[in-house]
Amino acid sequence: MASPLRASLALSLGLAAFVLAAQSKPGIDPANLDATVKPCEDFYAYANGGWLKSHSIPSDKPRFGAFEEVSERNRAILQKILTETSAKTTWAKGSIEQKVGDFYASGMDEAAIAKRGLDPLKPVLARIDGLKDNKQLPALLAELHSQGLSSGFGFFVGQDAKQSTRYMGSLNQGGTGLPDRDYYLKDDARSKEIRTKYEAHIARMFELAGEAPAQAAAHAKEVLALETRLAQAQWTRVELRNPQKRYNKRTLDQVVQEAPGFDWKGYFAGRGVQLEDLNLSQPSFFQAFGKLTTEVPAAQWQTYLRWHAISSCASLLPKPFGDESFAFHGKILNGTPEQEPRAKRVEAVTDNTLGEALGQLYVKVAFPPEAKKKVLEMVENLRVALRERITNLDWMGEETKAQAIKKLNAFGVKIGYPDKWKTYPFDVQRDDYFGNVRRASAHRIQENLKKLGKPIDRTEWGMTPPTVNAYYSPTMNEIVFPAGILQPPFFDAAADDAVNYGSLGFVIGHEMTHGFDDSGSQFDAEGNLKNWWTDADKKAYESRTDLVVQQYDAYEPLKGEHVNGKLTLGENIADIGGLKIAFAAYQNSLKGKAAPTPIDGFTGPQRFFLGAATVWRNHIREAALSVRLKTDPHSPGQQRVNGPLSNLPEFYEAFGCADGQPMKRDAKVRPAIW
Repeated sequence: MASPLRASLALSLGLAAFVLAAQSKPGIDPANLDATVKPCEDFYAYANGGWLKSHSIPSDKPRFGAFEEVSERNRAILQKILTETSAKTTWAKGSIEQKVGDFYASGMDEAAIAKRGLDPLKPVLARIDGLKDNKQLPALLAELHSQGLSSGFGFFVGQDAKQSTRYMGSLNQGGTGLPDRDYYLKDDARSKEIRTKYEAHIARMFELAGEAPAQAAAHAKEVLALETRLAQAQWTRVELRNPQKRYNKRTLDQVVQEAPGFDWKGYFAGRGVQLEDLNLSQPSFFQAFGKLTTEVPAAQWQTYLRWHAISSCASLLPKPFGDESFAFHGKILNGTPEQEPRAKRVEAVTDNTLGEALGQLYVKVAFPPEAKKKVLEMVENLRVALRERITNLDWMGEETKAQAIKKLNAFGVKIGYPDKWKTYPFDVQRDDYFGNVRRASAHRIQENLKKLGKPIDRTEWGMTPPTVNAYYSPTMNEIVFPAGILQPPFFDAAADDAVNYGSLGFVIGHEMTHGFDDSGSQFDAEGNLKNWWTDADKKAYESRTDLVVQQYDAYEPLKGEHVNGKLTLGENIADIGGLKIAFAAYQNSLKGKAAPTPIDGFTGPQRFFLGAATVWRNHIREAALSVRLKTDPHSPGQQRVNGPLSNLPEFYEAFGCADGQPMKRDAKVRPAIW
């Protein structure tokens, strides 16, 4: 039975009209194109040039594009729901309306947060101040980690990558505050500038917490020095993409022997976890970490832990803490001039904390059942198309093809929202924002640890319903599409099939192809890290993926800063393959008939490729792009359009691209996988 609020929202003409008004013009809007650019010269600029000229980046964002457009519409819907929900204080205790409404209200009560000051964090800081000896560090880290206060390293329970029917704990590198290890280790001018400003930021935060300027400055140097040593031990992002290298199953006794210096048994006792085995994801990092816990004085660890506690809680503390955090992470790192309004920030935290409670209210007004049915139909059509592509490959042998098709047939599919909603059995108080977030974090962590020894929960989602994103899970062997991304311009029930297959079909195909990218292809139909390729087929595959690396390595979005072809390889494979199978699925949907009459002067195939280009349009600040080139496994928007399309004969035919034009790559360097 629907709750009173959900029923009222679902029937509310005001909110329904609000949702309808938020939809963009269906299909392809000619105003978004730039006819002065030739499609075979730069298709990204041709398809999106009008939009790029008529839109700019809002002052509170590092970038703005199709993803952000949809996200802003979704967030406006959430904001309206939260405003209406939080205005009422008579919801039944424990109901999703009470939890969502009171959580949001607590975050919006800046006066109460200011009045409490640093008091909510003082028990944590006092506990850290009690660290007098390095031997006390394991127990202290266990306590902090149990509260969701990360530092040093991380421990998480997930599927055993080589035995996907069981859960296994995993130790993972961490402990640094900058976006990537390279920021600590490189000597270029930008990296040096970031380090200098990061140190100053740490000092300012310590001052806000009550330290004298000289002491804060000294402590900031200590933090940066320790984080630099942790960064030196970390693996690169390219190394982290290798699932075989990341899988290092150990008994707890083996971890103690391999990474001495830190009391691992004491740490896990403090976490209340009993382990038969675990995955030591980056052995060399933990060997170095063990040494650091004996070589670095307790006082320096104490300073480091104080910093991470303050930094991780900055948004929950009085305004100066949040403002200073944004001044560094928003302005300096990403070049964003202004912080988002508080209402938006609290809405985002509410979604992150109570996502499936808030999500229940969202899908009632933003994702009708008929949309789910249409998307599922598209998914199955793309599955058929990929199956056909695999069957007809000339470079893959029959033995490998059989395993690939077995894996494809086993793909699980989740669309829109969970069939079984998550519950949130922790206390949410209207006047305790700090406590609400910390209780939620502690609950989420305990919920994760309790998975050990239990059956795999295949109903679990990794994203909340309003999220504008999608994912493929190699250990679950499933593709997942939240309701948040199933909105225009990604999916529009009012648009023609060519556009929907070009936009959402591209996204669906992208996630499907992740099951067969350089990393996903190492997992079998049951989600196990297991080789199912013949040596000859693996070699033929790698010769093709090498061409992908070479193609994207050559792109230089910023002067002197290139796309990292190895870091972005999986996403680029998924873009190229996803677009190809989406086009094949669109052709199959015609059932042998000619494409419909051109619309706005564009044929069906042309509208398909225009739809594909639309979803990656965006403006991005140079500072934010610089961060993404170092950290993001996805290529920038322009390369996500021009890169795949320049490899597709189907595109050349649709727009009449000739040899020698930029959007038609020479066949000798053209990666053709699927």
